[in-house]
Amino acid sequence: MTETTTAATPPPAAGRPDGDDRLIRRSLPRRLLGRPELGAVIGAAALFIFFAIVADSFLKLGSLSTIVYASSTIGIMAVPVALLMIGGEFDLSTGVLVTSSALVSSMVSYQLTANVWVGVGVSLLVTLAVGLFNGFMLVRTKLPSFIITLGTFLMLTGINLGLTKVISGTVTTRSIGDMDGFDSARSVFAARYEVGGASINVTVLWWLGLIALATWILLRTRAGNWIFAVGGAPEAARAVGVPVTRTKIGLYLGVAFAAWISGQHLLFSYDVIQSSEGIGNELIYIAAAVIGGCLLTGGYGSAIGAAVGAFIFGMTNKGIVFAQWDPNWFKFFLGAMLLLATLLNAWIRKRAEATP
Repeated sequence: MTETTTAATPPPAAGRPDGDDRLIRRSLPRRLLGRPELGAVIGAAALFIFFAIVADSFLKLGSLSTIVYASSTIGIMAVPVALLMIGGEFDLSTGVLVTSSALVSSMVSYQLTANVWVGVGVSLLVTLAVGLFNGFMLVRTKLPSFIITLGTFLMLTGINLGLTKVISGTVTTRSIGDMDGFDSARSVFAARYEVGGASINVTVLWWLGLIALATWILLRTRAGNWIFAVGGAPEAARAVGVPVTRTKIGLYLGVAFAAWISGQHLLFSYDVIQSSEGIGNELIYIAAAVIGGCLLTGGYGSAIGAAVGAFIFGMTNKGIVFAQWDPNWFKFFLGAMLLLATLLNAWIRKRAEATP
């Protein structure tokens, strides 16, 4: 964004033939160091080499497809969460919102004995309504997003458990696998395709589509400029006409839409849903975005970085299994990677600022 002024235009600075900062020709090293996802890419490459050495089965085609699938289930949520963090906000309700989406779809379909697509549609409306609630409460109350979404997290956790037990009598939903529309819905949200001997889940396609869409929004649209602006300096952005309220609500709606996709995948993969699932996953989505280069202060990051962060999680999760280590060490490795990635990203940013 640039501000217009009636003052005389100063002569162009050295290296700026027309005085426009955007036309400064930066060196290739500076451009590379300026990419938010560079630290995550370096970490992913190092981790890939490490597990390729210590785990004999890591490089097998079946193992790699398992890793990509695990990464996609995290990445579908990590990408919109990254956009939200670039916009300067958090959402602690994402993990349980995924479960809520699946529960609504399952219980509406079962109780109405309707085609499962009816439940899928109702679930989309309910999930988007939760995202709208988060965004509306944020901009209306001016409370920190941490408090708003923590409240939503607690409410959804109680609703998921309480309502499921009231309707189903247990904490698990009824099976809808024999209902009309189940097979077609599964083909959209949980299908698997055999490609060259590898099994590719449709979640990988959803993930890649969200990465492409989010990257296009951030780098090629006015909305992308708004997201960076409201995350970096919301009051200054509002002063120059950026629709801060609309942008923040839109980001929460984007997170809710991704939660709906993830919830439907969860339902149509396993047919039944445990109402207590999803608790704690919100921290994984945030950590993937941070590992990918997003700043906790907002205004900086990329969708590609969040995708690489999700891939790091997938590699670690499955790599520990392939290496035949105790899986209880998984959380330790995630915490260590989060700290190391944050330090590496900070070092790279300093180097970028110092490189001509």
